[in-house]
Parts: sequence; structure tokens; C-alpha cells
Amino acid sequence: MKAHIGLIGLAVMGQNLVLNMNDHGFTVAVYNRTTSKVDEFLIGPAKDTAVIGTHSLKELVDSLETPRIIMLMVKAGGVVDQYINDLLPLLSHGDIIIDGGNSLFTDTHRRTQFLKEKDILYIGTGVSGGEEGARHGPSIMPGGNKAAWPKVKPILQAISAHVEGRPCCEWVGDNGAGHYVKMVHNGIEYGDMQLIGEAYQLLSEGLGLTADELHTLFAIWNQGELSSYLIEITADIFAYKDENRRPLLDSILDAAGQKGTGKWTGINALELGIPLTLIVESVFARSLSAQKEERVHAARRLPKHARTFSGNRHAMINAIRQALYASKIISYAQGFRLMREASREYQMALNYGEIALMWRGGCIIRSRFLNDIKHAFDTNPDLVSLLLDDFFIDAIKQADPGWRQAIMLGIELGIPTPAFSAALSYYDGYRTEKLPANLLQAQRDYFGAHTYERVDHPRGQFFHTDWTGRGGKTSASSYTL
Repeated sequence: MKAHIGLIGLAVMGQNLVLNMNDHGFTVAVYNRTTSKVDEFLIGPAKDTAVIGTHSLKELVDSLETPRIIMLMVKAGGVVDQYINDLLPLLSHGDIIIDGGNSLFTDTHRRTQFLKEKDILYIGTGVSGGEEGARHGPSIMPGGNKAAWPKVKPILQAISAHVEGRPCCEWVGDNGAGHYVKMVHNGIEYGDMQLIGEAYQLLSEGLGLTADELHTLFAIWNQGELSSYLIEITADIFAYKDENRRPLLDSILDAAGQKGTGKWTGINALELGIPLTLIVESVFARSLSAQKEERVHAARRLPKHARTFSGNRHAMINAIRQALYASKIISYAQGFRLMREASREYQMALNYGEIALMWRGGCIIRSRFLNDIKHAFDTNPDLVSLLLDDFFIDAIKQADPGWRQAIMLGIELGIPTPAFSAALSYYDGYRTEKLPANLLQAQRDYFGAHTYERVDHPRGQFFHTDWTGRGGKTSASSYTL
């Protein structure tokens, strides 16, 4: 009997996807470069399943029905290219390669075009949900060569999470679209986690809540508008005790790691000229946390003023909840605005409502909130920003006072709130009709003759002033804003 699909890479995500496929009636052939892992998998987690073990790429390819479908669950970068090159001589016209790792979307675009010339179909797909999601139903975001979609759709949709009967897996777009959406997903994930961390520090250090109180509070928050996977697991984390019956969280070093997708999102935002301030601050917050020894030294040399909170504790807790909710809205508004620009720039034709649906189940950022985003784009598919949707206008209006109070608490007590603050600054800037960029443009024209536009002339007409009387009438070339 031939296998329906082959999978290369038996780390935890790969193993769990294989078991998920097996549960849904698909026969899977597996291969791992360290072939002993194949045997360990077959006598371990895959015991008594229909999984087929192979010990070479040729054996893997020969074990598959045609057209062959091979999924790579390996480290992003050169390893993916190496496997593609090794597989090519073994594959035939119409065979399909799926990259399920966190590849950079430009690499996926390149690989899709390269393999198209070889008559091989390529899909680059984001897979979100961690170990549990991979095993029981992740969010899957496929893009690449659309000719491959009808052949892989039954498998990917079957193993994905389902919400209200709908699979959290739909075709995203051509070339690198799937990995692009996964990149933005991960950037939003960075933002969500940083926002929760800032709320945690304000509540614990600022207001003195214990781990048990935080557990109860976050469990309550998870019943309201903040309901999400990350709030849910955060409540669980607060409740977890170590072997000495103390909160395990207190023993974990405050130095965060990162794999690069959040950084990629920030870099792409800079390239496209889209202000992704909250997510970028979240990336920098992780970078600052990693400077643990330097921070310890600075804390001794630059001590904080000893101040304590003396106001209404219950009211401030509610203010912090409002700050978390409003900032979360900003994070998603910025992320979807970036995807809108990328869709135009890279001709991806992204469907933002469908993306929200794909993120409702299985993935790390799944939340009740995504239904509101889906409704916003259903109401207006051409919506430029979530901040202009009636639901989100009202939500931020209600949260605005508490949002500001929470940030002021951080300022007064010396507790950093980079993501809360970046979100509020973006919101205030976005709704400000006149920003001080007129002065900036005057400065640029003064020292570099970079020209400026005037409010009393049509857009696109550029002017230069001889500010000192010693310059000339020649200006630098004009540019498009």
C-alpha cells in the first residue's frame, strides 16, 4: 500500500503532524536525516499506527502514491534548499513539496518560481499552534503554487483546527503569501505576549497582586473580551507551583528568547513604510530582557525612586484590563494594515476576513476577538484600518481613560510599558489631523534642499526655499511620499 503523503523531519512538530494525519485516515511515510529517529518514532509514539518508516529519500519517494506529496518540517533556511535539491532528481512532473516550517516569505517566493520551472508544485505554509496544535488541530496558512491546492486541500483541512464546522485552513495566496501571513501572525504573537507581560508587571510589582490572585484575575478576564489562548495559558502559569509549592514563575529567569519571525515582521514593515510600532517595541523588549547581566548592573547604579500605589486598587486593575484590550486592538490593526500594504506591493490578493477565520482556532493567537475582525472585513472588505470600524471605534473609546491611567501608573512607579505606550502613541498620532512633520520637512529642506509640499497647493507639487539667503534655487530631486 502506498502512502498518501511523506513527511521529512521528526522533531516534535513533525511527529505530532504525522500522528494527526494518521488519526484522520491518511497513511504517512516518514524520513529523518538521523535515521535512528525513524525507528524510535515507530516503536514509540507511532506504535500500532499505519505510519511507514523509511531510511532514505529514495525509499520515501518510492513509498508514495502519485502525484507524490512531501512535507518538510525542518529548520528554515539552507536546510530547506538542500532537501529540495536532494529530492528533485527523485520527483516527477506534478509532484508536490510542502514547506511547513517558518521560512522567510521571500525564500518561499523564490522556491515556488524555481520549482515551477522544474514542473514541481510548491507550497509554503504557516503552521501555528505549537505541539498541541500540531497533534490535535493547528491553524494552517498555505500559499505558493495554487495548482497544488486541490491535491493537498483534503489533507491539510482535515488535520487543521475547526471552529463552528469550518477548517482553520484556506488558500492564502500565490508564492510567499502563506509564509507572509504566518510571519505577521508571529509578529502579532510577539505583541500579545509583551502586552500580557506588561499587564503582569503592573499588577504584580505595581499593585502587589500575588500569583494566586493573578491566576483568579486572568481566569476571569478569559471569560470576557480578552478571551484567548494566551490569556488562558497565562492563568494556568500563575497557578503552577514548583516542588516547594512556590509559584514556578518566580524561579524563571527574565531573559526572553526569539527565533526571528517577529524581527522579520518589523524589518518588512520598515521596507514597506508601515508603522508597526507595537510589534517592533515587543521585539526590542525581548532584546532588552536578554541583556540580563547589564540590567542587573544598571539597576544598582540607576536605582528607581521608591514609590508605591496608593489609589483605588480595584479601579486600577480595571484600567490595566482596558489598556491590555485597547493595545491588543492596535496590535492587530497594525498587523492587518501591514498585510494590506504587502498584498498591494507583492500582489498577494489577501482575504483579511478569511485570515481572521484561520486564526480563530488552533493557533497561538486564537481569541474571541478575531470574530470581531472577521465581521469588520465582512462589513467592509476595503476597510483601510480596523481602527475605522464602528465596533473598534467604540471599544477604544470606552477603554481610552483606563489605558492612559495604566500607562501613567507605569510612569509614576518606574515600571516600563513600551508596548502599551507605543500603542497609545500610535493611536493618538493616527487620529491627529496635523502632525509636526511640517517642521520636519522644513528642516530637511533647510539643510538638504529636499523640498516640501504646501497646504495651499495640490499634492504632488514640491517647493524649495532659500532659507539663509546664501543658497540657490536648485533642490534635491523630489520623491513620492
